[in-house]
Amino acid sequence: MSDNKEQTFFKALSDAVLDMDEVSVEDIAHRVVKEKIDAYRAIENGLVDGMNRAGQLFEDEEYFIPEILLCSDAMYAGLNILNPHINREQQRTRKKVVIGVVEGDTHDIGKNLVKTLLDAAGFEVIDLGRDVPPRQIVDFAIAEHADVIALSTLMTTTMDGMAAVVQILQESGHRDAFKVIVGGGPISQSFADRIGADGYASSAPAAVKLLHKLFQDAIYA
Repeated sequence: MSDNKEQTFFKALSDAVLDMDEVSVEDIAHRVVKEKIDAYRAIENGLVDGMNRAGQLFEDEEYFIPEILLCSDAMYAGLNILNPHINREQQRTRKKVVIGVVEGDTHDIGKNLVKTLLDAAGFEVIDLGRDVPPRQIVDFAIAEHADVIALSTLMTTTMDGMAAVVQILQESGHRDAFKVIVGGGPISQSFADRIGADGYASSAPAAVKLLHKLFQDAIYA
């Protein structure tokens, strides 16, 4: 198949995700499989591209949470069709992210948006949910051989839980095994620096950009 025809399919997938058109995404994904187009490339250049575009609109305040959730529904509809056709070697090398809202906080909309965009960007995301004790986060990340610990909170009273995660990692000798990123309403870059985190993201799209930077854009290397 010509590159031009493949690009037409990729753009159609991207546009359908951006348009929140789940039915069209499914139809195009089935056609991608039928035409024997590389499923990974279709996900990366089609579904992920569409979700990245939606994330940028969210960052620019043109899209809001309802639109992002509908875009993610469309994206997942395509992933369900294309994922079984991805080369296993590509799947095996994905970076693994353990994400959770720290103990004492039950707000998880922001965390869910980060999870959606990281998943779309090719990371393997394990969601621990909300109100998770620091020790549990660390133990789970170690057990799962994760590459990243992503922490969220919207409350100033629970920010110390993020510092506790970094401290537990340091005291247990596991700090260098993980990239630790933090985010949420009261969080800032100066706070991330103070507790020894690897980075701060102000939004879900920013979290994706941050991890790309931390891993030098080598998610599948």
